[in-house]
Amino acid sequence: MTDPDFYITMAAAGLVGLGMTTAAALAGWRGWLQLKNREYDRAHDLPFTSPANAGARIEMADLKERIRKLEAIAAGVDL
Repeated sequence: MTDPDFYITMAAAGLVGLGMTTAAALAGWRGWLQLKNREYDRAHDLPFTSPANAGARIEMADLKERIRKLEAIAAGVDL
């Protein structure tokens, strides 16, 4: 184990492995950035839709309240 060629070989193998790992990580990072860029472009290409009007939000809240009351009745809880 005191052979200098052994240490040089191990160091070279370690550097090659580190280089391969770094290259794979960089390729993954670039792919992830490309994916996010496509998602961003697709989201901005869609036409703007206005949020739901107040009447629809009130109706949705009313339905949720009715469901909550029905679930409480089914569970036997007094409101």
